[in-house]
Amino acid sequence: MAVKDAEYGKVSIFAKGDDASREIESGFRTKLANAGFTVVSDFDETVEFIVCIGGDGSLLSTLAALRFPATPLIGVNTGHVGFFQELQPGELDEFIFRYREKQCVLQELRTLRARIVGADDEAFDALLGLNEIAIHGAHSHVANLHIFIGDSFIETFRGDGILVSTPAGSTAYNYALGGSIVDPRLDLLQITPIAPINNSAYRSFTSSVLLPPHLSVNVFPEFVRAPDILIAADGAERTYTGVKQIHIAFSGETVRLLRFPHYDFWNKVKQKLL
Repeated sequence: MAVKDAEYGKVSIFAKGDDASREIESGFRTKLANAGFTVVSDFDETVEFIVCIGGDGSLLSTLAALRFPATPLIGVNTGHVGFFQELQPGELDEFIFRYREKQCVLQELRTLRARIVGADDEAFDALLGLNEIAIHGAHSHVANLHIFIGDSFIETFRGDGILVSTPAGSTAYNYALGGSIVDPRLDLLQITPIAPINNSAYRSFTSSVLLPPHLSVNVFPEFVRAPDILIAADGAERTYTGVKQIHIAFSGETVRLLRFPHYDFWNKVKQKLL
């Protein structure tokens, strides 16, 4: 989707705290100001686009801190992999030129929501993730999880846990677990087991499972020791007590990343992963 016509307005910049990222932030602020933008360090709905300087972790943290805004975001990579980040530090001038010429495009990515339900059948928390939602046994305990896809019972999983990922997150933790790389133009969910137990007593699925986007994943924890479970959205972990159900499905929120017009997902895979 092409970037819509707009007068140059406010740009929010968020940078990782290391010296290299701060130096690039300073230079980018000057370049944007010289190009006619107003550069700010906070965020509200009047911001035209967001700049995130750092790695993929910085971008995910920024999105979470801003509660996954619909405002377009461009990433400048000063991290290691930089799968979401579009710009290298030497491409700042090219980006400003292409943006002003309306040559940039938007990549829209769907997010996941995990609704956490207590014993009273009321949701007491909800987490959003662009990459994934992970469910682990707390305190390094084995996770015992009754897994439903929609209303269909699939199995009682035993192991370290499960990961539910988006296509955008398929190249992150999911890939490290042996899950499938999914082109983000496909609309689907992926469930990948984390260290499943398979022996004479227990059987758990050992490969990733792909689901159509309208289905949800419903997990009912079974607590054998402590009544705690660990749930992580894009790596940000929280431990919960007294959870009856975790309902995971696509949310209504999308993330909109600014890309150069020649952006190609598979070139990025080749450069970063292969």
